[in-house]
Amino acid sequence: MATPERSLKVGAVIITMGNRPEELRALIDSVAQQDGDPVEVVVVGNGSPVPDVPGGVRTVEVPENLGIPGGRNVGIEAFGPGGRDVDILLFLDDDGLLARTDTAELCREAFAADDRLGIISFRIADPETGVTQRRHVPRLRASDPMRSSRVTTFLGGANAVRTKVFAEVGGLPDEFFYAHEETDLAWRALDAGWMIDYRSDMVLYHPTTAPSRHAVYHRMVARNRVWLARRNLPAPLVPVYLGVWLLLTLARRPSRPALKAWFGGFREGWATACGPRRPMKWRTVWRLTRLGRPPVI
Repeated sequence: MATPERSLKVGAVIITMGNRPEELRALIDSVAQQDGDPVEVVVVGNGSPVPDVPGGVRTVEVPENLGIPGGRNVGIEAFGPGGRDVDILLFLDDDGLLARTDTAELCREAFAADDRLGIISFRIADPETGVTQRRHVPRLRASDPMRSSRVTTFLGGANAVRTKVFAEVGGLPDEFFYAHEETDLAWRALDAGWMIDYRSDMVLYHPTTAPSRHAVYHRMVARNRVWLARRNLPAPLVPVYLGVWLLLTLARRPSRPALKAWFGGFREGWATACGPRRPMKWRTVWRLTRLGRPPVI
């Protein structure tokens, strides 16, 4: 008699600033309602105390705000080095809500069916309208958010990662603090041979927002864009990639203060340390191109 395959073990990492206790509780409840084996949850208080959470939920409080990647890395390590105590980690924004009860099971099935699948990006939808913002579809051809596909990056607050990816390529880049940390991890994972899927049937409800609501948005987007290129791209592609993004930024006609902040961040990206440089292989560049997003845009 064949031995049944072990069900993949799933954990969830949620970082919080402690300012959305009701939304956090609702998110945790939606995780608890997932079908299949229970999902173990770790909530990281990122420079703030963790609000009251249900029994059985582990909490970690760090004394200062480590930023999004730093906070999530703390959550990963709460599941053992590189998250090795579980097979899959969900990363969920603390004001989100899992729309369905089968998301964890769908993740188990997807990762079990494809040994090279490393990351799944969920679809984000507004809880009232059901609308998915174009920027939340992680590909250039984003007009149809209901189409699932292979992609080259993922959404930071609505995803699942096979923990073997962290063991092989490391965690998120702490120094980024906010913006583009997902693409940095995605490029490293793709360079190591992992694949990334966007799944429209795995849904996180999240209120519609604009990224520019963050005061540091324009500076960090520009700084981290430079760091991303310096860390990951073959040398000939670095000026091409950054030149394209400079032109795109100007074409969007940001306000004068926003443009000033952007150029300040752009200069900072060149003048400051960005962490280790590990340029991707040229075959990875070709792979990204075949997937519809060459690493020049």
